[in-house]
Amino acid sequence: MPEVLIHTLGCKLNSLESESYADSFRRAGYELFIKQKINSKPAVVIINTCTVTSKADQKARRVIRKALRDYPKAKIIVTGCYAELEKEGIEKLLTAENSNSGLLVLKREEVLNFFNDNNQSSKFQFVPEQFSVHTRSILKIQDGCNNKCTYCRIRLARGPSESLPAEQVLERLLLLEQTYAEAVLTGVNISQYSSMSLHPSCENLTKLLSYLIAGTQKIALRLSSLDPLFITKDFAKSVSGNRIRPHFHLSIQSCSQIVLQRMGRSYNANIIENAVSFLRGVKDDPFIACDIITGFPGETEAEFNKTYELCKKLQFAWIHVFPYSKRPGTPAFDFSDTVQESEVTRRVQLLTELAWHGRAEYVKKQLGKEVEVLIENSVKSCRGVSANYLKVLVKYKGKTPPPSGAVLRCRLPADQKIDCKNEYDAIALEI
Repeated sequence: MPEVLIHTLGCKLNSLESESYADSFRRAGYELFIKQKINSKPAVVIINTCTVTSKADQKARRVIRKALRDYPKAKIIVTGCYAELEKEGIEKLLTAENSNSGLLVLKREEVLNFFNDNNQSSKFQFVPEQFSVHTRSILKIQDGCNNKCTYCRIRLARGPSESLPAEQVLERLLLLEQTYAEAVLTGVNISQYSSMSLHPSCENLTKLLSYLIAGTQKIALRLSSLDPLFITKDFAKSVSGNRIRPHFHLSIQSCSQIVLQRMGRSYNANIIENAVSFLRGVKDDPFIACDIITGFPGETEAEFNKTYELCKKLQFAWIHVFPYSKRPGTPAFDFSDTVQESEVTRRVQLLTELAWHGRAEYVKKQLGKEVEVLIENSVKSCRGVSANYLKVLVKYKGKTPPPSGAVLRCRLPADQKIDCKNEYDAIALEI
């Protein structure tokens, strides 16, 4: 049986699309390539790329070169955001590396339609019958973005915002509910969800969530990144129920109003504080994380300090820190006032230290509590993720480890030492 190797870079949306590729190839008679199998070579290699930073571009090129070296007889398919914007460059790169390569640079939908003559393409074709890698299902409800952030290249690759009609979201979620305990609602910017459907009451994400909870019985929902401007009291009320996971990720980028204006972001520090307050007001100590870009052109020490101090005050459970990366085709690419690289490195280090401190403090507050844990891997050691997004090592009751996808009620012992830089945040004991 031929094998397909899928290498995924980037976000949850890319993960879903890769799952769809895996499912499509599986139905065509392929099996997923596993390196541990002796003398096994993939017939097809799919590289699903990202272009969010220059490092993402570099990693994509590195993965492509490695695939050409390791699997010279395989058909190499490159897709994703980097491929959308740099098709000609990738083809030149690969011609230089290996002129005989069976390389294809394809749009996402073209990969999905690889085995049929379906000329119709939709951003919402990605509906795998089963998930090959993830124990949590992923449901794409939105794609693209209408924002014009001066640093962002993803909107150039993905286009304007589009949303899956509410009826189809519910239909797909009901199918997932038959197999999975949890689904992640994802998109490029799900805060821009807007359904032109038979249900005008579902015209935004707030109302969609209420509609989905009412239309399903047990499946839990986890949300991908949210715009702070969208988190109002009404939205907070819509996520207050037990079936919305107490885990939220805010796309903040900066807490300085001057920097936010240069970035093309339409909120300020007060809105960020209110967003965090609203979420904590409806959930019992939720896991709240954020994205921060530091070293944006013109960012002064005082402006950086505003970001650092507000992040410290709000006690985020995690901060994804990104040094600013110049992206071709974006307005900020030509901005002057570049921050010195050594200073950017210093700021990244300060925020990263704050991120680890915030995570450790958050985990400490959870010790002694009961949590629901979704088992993700039970092969060598039983690991899972809690409802509030802690990575845990599970000490289960029986002799046989629970299967991946099982949900266990556990307690986090209060007398354990915390080291979040370990492979897991805490130990959990099955109740």
